[in-house]
Amino acid sequence: MDPQEPNPYLRPGYHQPGPPTQPGPATQPGPPSPQGPPTPPGPPNRPGGPSTRVVALVAALAVVVAAGVTGFLVLGGDENDSARPGPDRSTSSPGPRGADRRGGDGGPEPTVPGWRTVVNPKRGIAFDVPAGWSLKSDSWVSWVSDEAKEAAGDEDNRLAAMAAPAYLKERWCASDEEKDGVIEYAPLGGAGTRSDKGFKNTEDVARENATAWVYGAYAQPERGKVTSGPVRAYTTESGIEGSLATAASSGITKEGKCDTDGKATVFAFKDRGGEFVSWAFHGAKDVREEIPDATVLKILGTVREYEASDGN
Repeated sequence: MDPQEPNPYLRPGYHQPGPPTQPGPATQPGPPSPQGPPTPPGPPNRPGGPSTRVVALVAALAVVVAAGVTGFLVLGGDENDSARPGPDRSTSSPGPRGADRRGGDGGPEPTVPGWRTVVNPKRGIAFDVPAGWSLKSDSWVSWVSDEAKEAAGDEDNRLAAMAAPAYLKERWCASDEEKDGVIEYAPLGGAGTRSDKGFKNTEDVARENATAWVYGAYAQPERGKVTSGPVRAYTTESGIEGSLATAASSGITKEGKCDTDGKATVFAFKDRGGEFVSWAFHGAKDVREEIPDATVLKILGTVREYEASDGN
């Protein structure tokens, strides 16, 4: 049976896996390091199988881990896997590239009527999503971890990441696989942008990120269930040229209520400053509410660079 959207009254608020706490918003002592969010400890793996592949999110500055995908609200960090210190790209650049300007706050207007604009001011990238999608803060970073490395205590365990994401049906599926009263949530799909350091070309960026999202968010530990399509050239509506790759899983072992096959689409390009950046989508596959590939490509077509104002 396909996962269904949970009862919103199932459990109020978002919750972080771990020991029971007093009611109220989760908190974290002190701001995260400017080198990027630390990799938090994950929930214990279930004997005999992979841990649940879901997204968990919390309010405030708390870290949340539901195995596979992590959400974190950062101040001064970035979305790079390595979290190595380095100079941040300026949030202002010489003029817009394919983006409309909004009169009041200087942000880009949607290019599709009725849609909403998602912005990553740190990278100067924007894209549009349908009205039903929810937008996270532009300081929010989500990433997917290698469960085997995480279990072994390896802090360098991130497989793929994206910043300032948007999600469709953030609480599409809810589960308590550990039977400990902690509800974990999985979205139907999400999209975001990031910078990509350490790559030689956009083809490798697109191919590796697409595979990493599918493996990390849906297929772990079954690498053999993930396949990727050929990388092809792609140009957005605003004229940005780059590389497009897709990946998908098929026939994963479904141990939990929210376990599904997944798919990913990644578009990589060089920004105005000559840095590799990418837009990524990942979502549940072969489910009744699966986000159509045509919708994914329509969203991708709106990817554009813009000049972020000082207020952003």
